[in-house]
Amino acid sequence: MYIAEIRIENFRLFGAGDQAFVLPLTQGLTALVGENDAGKTAVIDALRLVLGTRDQEILRLDPMDFHQPAGAEHAEQICIRLTFHGLTIADRGAFAEFLTYDTIAGATETALIVTWVAKRNAKEGSSRRVLPPEWRTGAKGDGPLLDLGARSLLTATYLRPLRDAERAMSAGRGSRLSQILQHTKEIRDTGTPFNKFADPPDDPKMLSVLGLGDYASHLFGESEGIKQARKRLNEDYLKPLSFANDLLHARIGVAGAQEDSLRLRQLLEKLELALTASSDAESTHTRGLGSNNLLFMACELLLLAAESDGFPLLLIEEPEAHLHPQRQLRLMSFLQKQAEKKRADGQHIQIIVTTHSPNLASDLQLGKLVLIEGGRAFPLCEGKTKLGASDYRFLERFLDVTKANLFFARAVLIVEGDAENILLPVIARLLGRDFHHHGVSVVNVGGVGLGRYARVFMRENEVQDGVINIPVACITDMDVMPDNAPWIVGKLEEGQPIPVRPPSKRQWRIKADFPDDELEQRRAERKAKASGQKVETFVADEWTLEYDLAFHGLGKHVYRAASLAIADDRLSAGSITQAATLAAADAAYQALVNAAHDQATLASHVYALFEADGASKAMGAQYLAGLLEEEIATGTLDAESLRVMLPAYIVAAIAHVTGPFPPPPAEDGAAQPDPPVAAPNPAA
Repeated sequence: MYIAEIRIENFRLFGAGDQAFVLPLTQGLTALVGENDAGKTAVIDALRLVLGTRDQEILRLDPMDFHQPAGAEHAEQICIRLTFHGLTIADRGAFAEFLTYDTIAGATETALIVTWVAKRNAKEGSSRRVLPPEWRTGAKGDGPLLDLGARSLLTATYLRPLRDAERAMSAGRGSRLSQILQHTKEIRDTGTPFNKFADPPDDPKMLSVLGLGDYASHLFGESEGIKQARKRLNEDYLKPLSFANDLLHARIGVAGAQEDSLRLRQLLEKLELALTASSDAESTHTRGLGSNNLLFMACELLLLAAESDGFPLLLIEEPEAHLHPQRQLRLMSFLQKQAEKKRADGQHIQIIVTTHSPNLASDLQLGKLVLIEGGRAFPLCEGKTKLGASDYRFLERFLDVTKANLFFARAVLIVEGDAENILLPVIARLLGRDFHHHGVSVVNVGGVGLGRYARVFMRENEVQDGVINIPVACITDMDVMPDNAPWIVGKLEEGQPIPVRPPSKRQWRIKADFPDDELEQRRAERKAKASGQKVETFVADEWTLEYDLAFHGLGKHVYRAASLAIADDRLSAGSITQAATLAAADAAYQALVNAAHDQATLASHVYALFEADGASKAMGAQYLAGLLEEEIATGTLDAESLRVMLPAYIVAAIAHVTGPFPPPPAEDGAAQPDPPVAAPNPAA
């Protein structure tokens, strides 16, 4: 049996009707991801309210848990409905009078539907602000009330965030360790009981755990010291205080209940669990919080995997707590394998985790993730997103820890290279749109699969599922150069004609390859690969990022940055100074300006430093970021002037993930793009 659907109405941030929280689930492991306050913990708490937990912790409902729509009063009623599928024969027997019969894909399936309802107390003057909840059954909540005995069969195992694992594994009354061990088959069924009227056992190790406890109690009673103390107490003290026909007698023994289960629990409460240096070590081995948390989780899974009754549900909040990244990956791999195993009763453990860890998110299959955003659930499994089967296979291979940040962001900027990854956050900050402040994650896909990552956020059925309200901007190059650029950037030797083979056979394109409106068609096709809902693709206005920056007004800046990138090794070695490098770059750039090139030709000469002269784009971006930061800091450049000098698609992409910019002020003397452009000279 497993939870097939969760529906929550009027609980905390979840509304009612079409604003209710609905999450379909499958067997196995499900991870809830998303930013803080999206509703992940509210889902876990809703499950705890309905099911209860094995640690017997009571989660009390507070009046503030009732949803309050904007500008309205708190809701009067919370309704949480759980639908269970996959019932075994034993489940059907245990819940016979509460079952419902669902028709799924034309077939009838036995289901258990539990609707938990809690109401506010409208009676004035009452100290009880919330009425006792009801557990109703039936598809419409009009079936028999679920009694306490049936509810006890649905309790879940819950591991809270920032767990105190050492306390849970320590000895003591009501310890979690004793609760786990008491229901473990090996503890309960292994060995023979002790019979105090028979001869002492030949081998005490063959006794059951309870038998060992009884044998130890018997040996205490037979101890000579205890016998003498008892005799002295009876003869020297109680006998003189007794009447002739009412003698007082004392018995000294180990305290304990008469019922086997209670005696076993009392015995197990004396045990503790600790890590040792090796399998045969007697002393405990000092371990940190992370290792002890793994031990605690292993103990809980031991019970869940071994038992043959009870509801096999494990809820874990932030399993990454106290674990370093490699431990996190080991844990998640282990949990996935545990969820795939069958128990003795033929059931699988259902595991629901919440996490803020990109490590865990990257290690899970994408279809196992559910993005929680704005109080709504968005499963990322096939059929729910715009991703195809090949997209899922691709993302399984390439969705690493760095890229998994996209699951925890308020906005996402997807780029194709290191230069964009380095430069765009700096440009955004200089424009007053700090990505950290706006919760923007920059995801560098390395020129491969940009559309695949973007389609993670696009719903297959947006009418039914809603739209993920996370703006996603994809930035991609146009990859079409000016007609005279091949000779400038070193694609062709001077005087060498353009190869006659079809453009599709070349690794580069020029604008002449796209007659009429084909260039705009190419732009539209690139944009359409990942645009829709809250996702938008921004295609370079001209060619590439570096070229477009030079083309639109930062030609001198890009030339200086590329020159510094080329000289980087010599700068690091101290054989040349930055001032000298910049002076030479400024002189070379001014010579290009004096040659009266048109904009496209001038920008091509700037871009040639990367294509022909081997400047690193990533290093150039780093230097360009530093140059712009210095000019803003010294007042040489301001945010408004910089925005005017940037390509329009860059500004639009930043606005998409941070909010629209105000129109630039129309002031005299505003900074102008550099440089002044002379008349066209295509032959240059």
